[in-house]
Amino acid sequence: MTVKVLIVDDSAVVRQVLTEQLSGIAGIEILGAARDPLFARKLMEKQWPDVIVLDIEMPRMDGLTFLRQLMGERPTPVIICSTLTEKGAEITMQAMSAGAVDIIAKPKVGLRQFLEESKTLLGDAIKAAGHARMERVSSGSRAKTAMTPTQKLPADAVLAERASLPIAGTTERVVAIGTSTGGTQALEYVLTRLPRTAPGLVIVQHMPGQFTAAFAARLDQLCQIEVREARNGDRVIPGLALIAPGTDHLLLRRSGAQYRVEVKGGPLVSRHRPSVDVLFRSTAQAAGPNAVGIIMTGMGDDGARGLLEMHQAGALTIAQDEQTCVVYGMPKEAVKLGGVDAVVGLPSIPGLVTQAPTRLAYRHLHGLPASG
Repeated sequence: MTVKVLIVDDSAVVRQVLTEQLSGIAGIEILGAARDPLFARKLMEKQWPDVIVLDIEMPRMDGLTFLRQLMGERPTPVIICSTLTEKGAEITMQAMSAGAVDIIAKPKVGLRQFLEESKTLLGDAIKAAGHARMERVSSGSRAKTAMTPTQKLPADAVLAERASLPIAGTTERVVAIGTSTGGTQALEYVLTRLPRTAPGLVIVQHMPGQFTAAFAARLDQLCQIEVREARNGDRVIPGLALIAPGTDHLLLRRSGAQYRVEVKGGPLVSRHRPSVDVLFRSTAQAAGPNAVGIIMTGMGDDGARGLLEMHQAGALTIAQDEQTCVVYGMPKEAVKLGGVDAVVGLPSIPGLVTQAPTRLAYRHLHGLPASG
């Protein structure tokens, strides 16, 4: 499969370097490069691209407006090529919510060198986007348009409510989630449907490090639970979701009857940092049968081996099904390895997170043998 790409960016340097770099990658064809969405429209009248690499800040029409028009007219995989600024991060999160499937973070200085060094990363992102099922992205984006920021309880009320929750054994239940392409929309779907008494969550979403804090902050505004970027030593408690920083691995550690997270650097694992495999393996070791592992939409196989280790440690392991994935890559590889207890659609995942059943309880509920 050849992925036909249109580049839309007001920087001549970006257009030139991206065209040069991507043209040399097998399976990618550059249809053209436009300096703004109005020029892009003229090119698209001749041939519609499979994937669009889109800047945010441009003259005549900004990228976010263009993206929203595309999603309403003819949903097309879009990769946002955004500058590393605080304002840029906020707008990029709006773009991801509107239907963009991935982000490329471009620096304000050293742009040419960055783009030349990131050839493989860019190529992988484009090929993943080329496999995206846009009906899953666009339908989810439309369903979220009516959402407004939630009114959270005062902190002392939340703490009191958490203190009254039953504890499973000597430690609380913990849910580990891993996702990639299409995951920002999927995570928003899941987390906005959780009650503030939901079990503690640890999450890896493949995303440039400059955007994870903004992503977590946006979800925190929409959710009943608290959502934030993880800090080293944070305790995992009910009603809190910790998202791995985009620059570091996230690991679960057990400290007595408590769980805490470790945020650390290190080499890429399964071609990623943070890596879902790293999170899942640490969860298998720290929580064993007291955990639930969920692998969701994404390209590649990161998380598949880690989920198998969670399964072998007695955790309940869940994979999102092909019908509701934007890209059925990571869940497919996890199923192939035999580390998945159940394959479910996205609408079923919030309930599973809230209940966080043990594997035995889940199998009993669904009339399955105790082992398998």
